[in-house]
Amino acid sequence: MKFLLLPLAVFLAATPSLAQPVDPVAASAINALGIDLLHQTASPNANALLSPYSIQMALAMTCAGADGQTRAEMGRVLHYPPDQAQADRAFSGLQENLNGLMQRQAAEAESLKPSGVTLEPLTLTTVNRLYGQQSYEFRPAYLNLLKGTYQAPLERWDFMHDADGAITHINDWVARQTHDRIQNIIPPGGVDNQTRLVLVNAIYLKAPWQTKFDKSATQSLPFHLPDGSSASVPTMYQEVSLGYAHPNGYQAVVLPYIGGDLQFVILLPDDPHGLPALESRLTPQMLSDCARLPNPDLKLFLPKFKLAPPTLSLSQALQSLGLKQAFDIPVGSANFDRMAPRRPNDYLYISEVFHKTFLNLDESETEAAAATVVSMDFGAAAPMTPPPPPIEVHVDHPFLFAIQHQASGACLFLGHVTDPR
Repeated sequence: MKFLLLPLAVFLAATPSLAQPVDPVAASAINALGIDLLHQTASPNANALLSPYSIQMALAMTCAGADGQTRAEMGRVLHYPPDQAQADRAFSGLQENLNGLMQRQAAEAESLKPSGVTLEPLTLTTVNRLYGQQSYEFRPAYLNLLKGTYQAPLERWDFMHDADGAITHINDWVARQTHDRIQNIIPPGGVDNQTRLVLVNAIYLKAPWQTKFDKSATQSLPFHLPDGSSASVPTMYQEVSLGYAHPNGYQAVVLPYIGGDLQFVILLPDDPHGLPALESRLTPQMLSDCARLPNPDLKLFLPKFKLAPPTLSLSQALQSLGLKQAFDIPVGSANFDRMAPRRPNDYLYISEVFHKTFLNLDESETEAAAATVVSMDFGAAAPMTPPPPPIEVHVDHPFLFAIQHQASGACLFLGHVTDPR
């Protein structure tokens, strides 16, 4: 039977708000899988963009229905703790924290109005949903877990007789959740009469920079490309205090969005051709370290860019990482008995995972979106000193980037830019 999963994310670009502590288990798993998939899917000579958060949320809901060796395998590949319930709580807590940012900032903006201060709060939502075959026997405990822990209600659909209608219906829902940034996430044939369940995760964010770039300061400057040539690209400039560090071989720069809860992280190799080497040694700890950096004065030159890669299939990448039984390799091995009763001639397995992303970064904000689909088929068998002069950072050659939740260190988006044009 087909099982379809749609983790999806949209990010548009925004004084820290008070947030509840989050379990580091979720951030660790999100960042580790993001790095694994970046290594598996990204070319060092082309732009790359993933949403590790969206992918993990969808796969976490899938893993919650797995059992036996399939469950153990998924936990290992997805970097979960041995206790699946701990992972469920961690992802639920992170989702709740993210959804609370908008409410907290909106309340803060309202409280400042009497004093004449105008604050533009961010817009952020992350939602989950299930689409299940009419009258199919899903286990009530699984549906209750996803509804209660992941806030994922079930909507019934007759995939057996109206698969094309399901594609249109789900794609329309995804488009609405992402303000039309992700369209047609399920391709023709992605859902058919064998489909029994579709899981969807969507995240949408619109947040201005905490300190916006002055458009009048943007100018065309050279950006050094992987082939040794250079191209003139619109490059933004600002002089401001930002998170910064210069570890061995690269510079780390952090630009906060409004509220300080989310931030844009740049990892710029010292060597203009050093992106592949830097990416090869990227670790979750390196990303986690960026959540809290000292804030010296910087003169930052950052190119504007827009990424809209085509839909990406993650199935082969996940299988290469060791996710085999979930894809029913070998035939008959998939075990999602916690999701629906497993019978010799009627069991669920993942058949495909689709992922689609979008990101646009300019002087005012960052806008990004992503969607992921997993399809499961029918199977039969220090002291104070005078401040130093500003540090100049020229982001003028290929670099890594992430959009990060500051409190947890979790990366909502992860990728690299080799050509900003």
